[in-house]
Amino acid sequence: MRYETKIALPSYKIACALFFVVMLSLVRGVTYSYEIGIAMEAPMAILAAALCADTWTQEITGRRWEIQRLYPMKKRISSIYRRLLIQELFLSAIAAAGYGLFFLFQSPGTATEDGLGGEICQFSVYLAAVVVTLFFWGLLSNLLSCLFRNMWAGTGGSLLLWLLTNSSAGDRCLGVWNLFSYTFRSVEGGDFRWVYGKIACVCMGIMAASALPGIIKRCHAPRVSLLNKKRG
Repeated sequence: MRYETKIALPSYKIACALFFVVMLSLVRGVTYSYEIGIAMEAPMAILAAALCADTWTQEITGRRWEIQRLYPMKKRISSIYRRLLIQELFLSAIAAAGYGLFFLFQSPGTATEDGLGGEICQFSVYLAAVVVTLFFWGLLSNLLSCLFRNMWAGTGGSLLLWLLTNSSAGDRCLGVWNLFSYTFRSVEGGDFRWVYGKIACVCMGIMAASALPGIIKRCHAPRVSLLNKKRG
Protein backbone atom coordinates (compact mmCIF):
# COMPACT_ATOMS: atom_id res chain seq x y z
CA MET A 1 0.00 0.00 0.00
CA ARG A 2 2.90 2.36 0.67
CA TYR A 3 4.15 1.80 -2.89
CA GLU A 4 0.68 2.52 -4.30
CA THR A 5 0.45 5.68 -2.21
CA LYS A 6 3.74 7.00 -3.57
CA ILE A 7 2.49 6.51 -7.13
CA ALA A 8 -1.06 7.74 -6.57
CA LEU A 9 -0.09 10.78 -4.47
CA PRO A 10 3.26 12.22 -5.52
CA SER A 11 4.39 15.31 -3.66
CA TYR A 12 3.36 17.72 -6.41
CA LYS A 13 -0.25 16.46 -6.30
CA ILE A 14 -0.40 16.87 -2.55
CA ALA A 15 1.09 20.37 -2.74
CA CYS A 16 -1.25 21.48 -5.55
CA ALA A 17 -4.34 20.13 -3.80
CA LEU A 18 -3.46 21.79 -0.49
CA PHE A 19 -2.66 25.08 -2.20
CA PHE A 20 -5.96 24.90 -4.11
CA VAL A 21 -8.03 24.41 -0.95
CA VAL A 22 -6.22 27.13 0.99
CA MET A 23 -6.64 29.64 -1.84
CA LEU A 24 -10.29 28.72 -2.26
CA SER A 25 -10.99 29.40 1.41
CA LEU A 26 -9.22 32.76 1.11
CA VAL A 27 -10.73 34.14 -2.09
CA ARG A 28 -14.21 32.60 -2.15
CA GLY A 29 -16.25 34.82 0.14
CA VAL A 30 -19.03 33.41 2.31
CA THR A 31 -21.35 35.14 4.73
CA TYR A 32 -23.03 32.20 6.46
CA SER A 33 -21.74 28.73 7.21
CA TYR A 34 -24.26 26.99 4.94
CA GLU A 35 -22.59 28.74 1.98
CA ILE A 36 -19.33 26.84 2.55
CA GLY A 37 -20.67 23.67 0.97
CA ILE A 38 -21.93 25.67 -2.00
CA ALA A 39 -18.52 27.27 -2.37
CA MET A 40 -16.61 23.99 -2.17
CA GLU A 41 -18.55 21.23 -3.96
CA ALA A 42 -18.00 22.26 -7.58
CA PRO A 43 -14.32 23.28 -7.21
CA MET A 44 -13.57 20.04 -5.37
CA ALA A 45 -15.20 18.11 -8.21
CA ILE A 46 -12.87 19.59 -10.82
CA LEU A 47 -9.91 19.05 -8.49
CA ALA A 48 -10.86 15.36 -8.22
CA ALA A 49 -11.09 15.12 -12.01
CA ALA A 50 -7.64 16.66 -12.42
CA LEU A 51 -5.94 14.55 -9.74
CA CYS A 52 -7.46 11.21 -10.76
CA ALA A 53 -7.19 11.57 -14.52
CA ASP A 54 -3.74 9.96 -14.77
CA THR A 55 -4.35 7.10 -12.32
CA TRP A 56 -3.90 4.58 -15.13
CA THR A 57 -2.20 6.55 -17.91
CA GLN A 58 0.80 7.33 -15.67
CA GLU A 59 1.82 3.70 -16.14
CA ILE A 60 2.53 4.57 -19.78
CA THR A 61 4.01 8.04 -19.25
CA GLY A 62 6.10 6.74 -16.35
CA ARG A 63 7.38 3.86 -18.52
CA ARG A 64 6.21 1.27 -16.03
CA TRP A 65 3.81 -0.49 -18.39
CA GLU A 66 6.21 -3.17 -19.59
CA ILE A 67 6.71 -4.25 -15.98
CA GLN A 68 3.07 -4.02 -14.96
CA ARG A 69 1.85 -6.02 -17.96
CA LEU A 70 3.73 -9.04 -16.57
CA TYR A 71 1.31 -9.11 -13.64
CA PRO A 72 -2.03 -10.94 -13.86
CA MET A 73 -4.87 -8.73 -15.07
CA LYS A 74 -6.71 -9.11 -11.77
CA LYS A 75 -3.71 -7.70 -9.91
CA ARG A 76 -3.47 -4.77 -12.32
CA ILE A 77 -7.14 -3.89 -11.91
CA SER A 78 -6.86 -4.15 -8.12
CA SER A 79 -3.87 -1.81 -8.22
CA ILE A 80 -5.86 0.84 -10.08
CA TYR A 81 -8.77 0.56 -7.66
CA ARG A 82 -6.41 0.93 -4.69
CA ARG A 83 -4.83 4.04 -6.18
CA LEU A 84 -8.24 5.55 -6.83
CA LEU A 85 -9.25 4.80 -3.25
CA ILE A 86 -6.10 6.45 -1.91
CA GLN A 87 -6.72 9.56 -3.99
CA GLU A 88 -10.40 9.72 -3.00
CA LEU A 89 -9.57 9.41 0.70
CA PHE A 90 -6.98 12.18 0.40
CA LEU A 91 -9.43 14.44 -1.43
CA SER A 92 -12.12 13.75 1.17
CA ALA A 93 -9.70 14.67 3.93
CA ILE A 94 -8.76 18.01 2.37
CA ALA A 95 -12.42 18.71 1.60
CA ALA A 96 -13.13 18.32 5.32
CA ALA A 97 -10.11 20.46 6.21
CA GLY A 98 -11.14 23.10 3.68
CA TYR A 99 -14.50 23.44 5.42
CA GLY A 100 -12.65 24.33 8.61
CA LEU A 101 -10.38 26.78 6.80
CA PHE A 102 -13.39 28.91 5.89
CA PHE A 103 -14.10 29.32 9.61
CA LEU A 104 -10.44 30.07 10.26
CA PHE A 105 -10.04 32.73 7.57
CA GLN A 106 -13.55 34.22 7.25
CA SER A 107 -15.53 33.44 10.44
CA PRO A 108 -18.92 33.07 8.68
CA GLY A 109 -22.11 33.58 10.64
CA THR A 110 -24.28 30.73 11.85
CA ALA A 111 -27.61 30.48 10.12
CA THR A 112 -29.08 27.74 12.31
CA GLU A 113 -30.68 28.09 15.73
CA ASP A 114 -29.27 24.80 17.03
CA GLY A 115 -25.82 26.15 17.78
CA LEU A 116 -22.92 23.72 17.70
CA GLY A 117 -25.17 20.72 17.16
CA GLY A 118 -26.66 22.31 14.07
CA GLU A 119 -23.21 23.14 12.69
CA ILE A 120 -22.01 19.57 13.22
CA CYS A 121 -25.09 18.23 11.46
CA GLN A 122 -24.59 20.67 8.59
CA PHE A 123 -20.94 19.66 8.27
CA SER A 124 -21.87 15.96 8.28
CA VAL A 125 -24.33 16.48 5.45
CA TYR A 126 -21.75 18.48 3.51
CA LEU A 127 -19.11 15.81 3.97
CA ALA A 128 -21.43 13.04 2.80
CA ALA A 129 -22.39 15.05 -0.28
CA VAL A 130 -18.84 16.03 -1.21
CA VAL A 131 -17.53 12.47 -0.78
CA VAL A 132 -20.11 11.28 -3.31
CA THR A 133 -19.15 14.13 -5.62
CA LEU A 134 -15.44 13.29 -5.38
CA PHE A 135 -16.20 9.61 -5.95
CA PHE A 136 -18.06 10.30 -9.18
CA TRP A 137 -15.76 12.89 -10.75
CA GLY A 138 -12.60 11.00 -9.89
CA LEU A 139 -13.92 7.81 -11.46
CA LEU A 140 -15.26 9.64 -14.49
CA SER A 141 -11.98 11.36 -15.36
CA ASN A 142 -10.01 8.13 -14.91
CA LEU A 143 -12.49 6.20 -17.07
CA LEU A 144 -12.28 8.74 -19.90
CA SER A 145 -8.49 8.77 -19.66
CA CYS A 146 -8.42 4.98 -19.96
CA LEU A 147 -10.88 5.03 -22.84
CA PHE A 148 -8.88 7.56 -24.89
CA ARG A 149 -5.45 6.63 -23.49
CA ASN A 150 -4.87 10.28 -22.63
CA MET A 151 -5.21 12.06 -19.29
CA TRP A 152 -6.08 15.33 -21.03
CA ALA A 153 -9.08 13.66 -22.63
CA GLY A 154 -10.20 12.57 -19.19
CA THR A 155 -9.74 16.04 -17.71
CA GLY A 156 -11.28 17.79 -20.73
CA GLY A 157 -14.30 15.50 -20.93
CA SER A 158 -14.94 15.92 -17.22
CA LEU A 159 -14.59 19.69 -17.52
CA LEU A 160 -17.16 19.77 -20.32
CA LEU A 161 -19.70 17.87 -18.22
CA TRP A 162 -18.79 20.05 -15.23
CA LEU A 163 -19.56 23.21 -17.20
CA LEU A 164 -22.89 21.83 -18.39
CA THR A 165 -24.11 20.68 -14.98
CA ASN A 166 -22.62 23.41 -12.80
CA SER A 167 -24.73 26.09 -14.45
CA SER A 168 -28.16 27.67 -14.18
CA ALA A 169 -29.15 25.88 -17.41
CA GLY A 170 -28.13 22.54 -15.92
CA ASP A 171 -30.10 23.35 -12.78
CA ARG A 172 -33.21 24.20 -14.81
CA CYS A 173 -32.98 21.10 -17.01
CA LEU A 174 -32.00 18.50 -14.42
CA GLY A 175 -33.44 19.94 -11.23
CA VAL A 176 -32.94 17.65 -8.23
CA TRP A 177 -31.20 15.10 -10.50
CA ASN A 178 -28.39 17.51 -11.26
CA LEU A 179 -24.92 16.21 -10.41
CA PHE A 180 -24.49 19.38 -8.33
CA SER A 181 -27.90 19.20 -6.70
CA TYR A 182 -26.32 19.93 -3.31
CA THR A 183 -24.92 23.21 -4.61
CA PHE A 184 -28.24 24.29 -6.12
CA ARG A 185 -30.37 23.05 -3.22
CA SER A 186 -32.85 25.16 -1.33
CA VAL A 187 -31.27 25.95 2.03
CA GLU A 188 -34.62 26.79 3.62
CA GLY A 189 -37.37 24.49 4.77
CA GLY A 190 -35.33 21.30 5.15
CA ASP A 191 -35.68 20.27 1.50
CA PHE A 192 -33.59 17.12 0.98
CA ARG A 193 -34.67 16.33 -2.59
CA TRP A 194 -31.10 17.15 -3.67
CA VAL A 195 -30.23 13.64 -2.48
CA TYR A 196 -31.60 12.36 -5.82
CA GLY A 197 -28.69 14.03 -7.58
CA LYS A 198 -26.22 12.29 -5.26
CA ILE A 199 -27.97 8.97 -5.90
CA ALA A 200 -27.45 9.59 -9.61
CA CYS A 201 -23.75 10.23 -8.94
CA VAL A 202 -23.43 6.97 -7.00
CA CYS A 203 -25.19 4.93 -9.67
CA MET A 204 -23.10 6.37 -12.51
CA GLY A 205 -19.94 6.03 -10.44
CA ILE A 206 -20.66 2.34 -9.86
CA MET A 207 -21.22 1.85 -13.59
CA ALA A 208 -17.93 3.63 -14.35
CA ALA A 209 -16.07 1.44 -11.85
CA SER A 210 -17.67 -1.68 -13.32
CA ALA A 211 -16.76 -0.69 -16.87
CA LEU A 212 -13.12 0.08 -16.06
CA PRO A 213 -11.76 -3.51 -16.09
CA GLY A 214 -13.32 -4.25 -19.47
CA ILE A 215 -11.88 -1.09 -21.01
CA ILE A 216 -8.40 -1.84 -19.74
CA LYS A 217 -8.53 -5.46 -20.88
CA ARG A 218 -9.77 -4.76 -24.40
CA CYS A 219 -8.35 -1.40 -25.35
CA HIS A 220 -5.07 -0.85 -23.64
CA ALA A 221 -2.24 -2.84 -25.01
CA PRO A 222 0.40 -0.13 -25.57
CA ARG A 223 0.68 1.15 -29.13
CA VAL A 224 4.34 0.14 -29.32
CA SER A 225 3.53 -3.46 -28.45
CA LEU A 226 0.69 -3.56 -30.95
CA LEU A 227 2.98 -2.20 -33.67
CA ASN A 228 5.64 -4.82 -32.93
CA LYS A 229 3.02 -7.55 -32.99
CA LYS A 230 1.84 -6.48 -36.46
CA ARG A 231 5.39 -6.40 -37.74
CA GLY A 232 6.03 -9.86 -36.35
